[in-house]
Amino acid sequence: MDRLLFLAMSGAKEVVTAQAINTNNLANASTTGFRADFQSSLSQQLYGPGYPSRVYATVENSGVDFSSGSIVSTGRELDAAISGEGWFAVQAADGSEAYTRAGDFNVDSLGRLTNGAGQIVMGNGGPITIPEFSKLEIGGDGTISILPLGETTSTLAIVDRIKMVNPPVDQLQKGLDGLMRMRDGEVAVADAKVSLVSASLETSNVNTVNALVRMIELARQYETNIKMMQTAKQNDEASQSILQIT
Repeated sequence: MDRLLFLAMSGAKEVVTAQAINTNNLANASTTGFRADFQSSLSQQLYGPGYPSRVYATVENSGVDFSSGSIVSTGRELDAAISGEGWFAVQAADGSEAYTRAGDFNVDSLGRLTNGAGQIVMGNGGPITIPEFSKLEIGGDGTISILPLGETTSTLAIVDRIKMVNPPVDQLQKGLDGLMRMRDGEVAVADAKVSLVSASLETSNVNTVNALVRMIELARQYETNIKMMQTAKQNDEASQSILQIT
């Protein structure tokens, strides 16, 4: 009887974990440049005294879907989307360098170039700072050019170049903050081959229809496991009643 209860209990627990991963993907379906998380299920034997007669399920966040989202034109001069493979380098909250596909840039009150999440965008020489300007352009190679405020010349001055990298995806891992980092803790080298599309943004690669269907499937799996636990309880009560009669 305990085998049925154990299997149902571990199954219900891991379905909740899978649902949390799927829900997070669905919640970020409209987040610029978001990469969906993969989930995997494994069967593990429970070892202990006697034979390994119990098997429990494990669900973990085992990877990231690196497929690209759609590039949508916005017409906004500070927006940028990477064309093909590659990442924007940003400064994470702990000061380390991390990578993202989000190109919804802004200039904060200190003149720093940040993305929509408030992370500082990195240039080839460090965080990018932009003087006051009347016009700004981001080139296909990430070069930022401005017409300084008050200047009448038509020639734009180059301020910096956005650092863009393209390490192999198997060397990247996703942090709890949603940013990518190198598995070995090192900093990726800038790649001049990475290009971007200005005045555009990349959408999330989450398929909302699949995520909603998956949510329903997981809810039904959870209900099935709960019913199995209830059945185990009923069987146990019935066995006790039989023993009391004898």
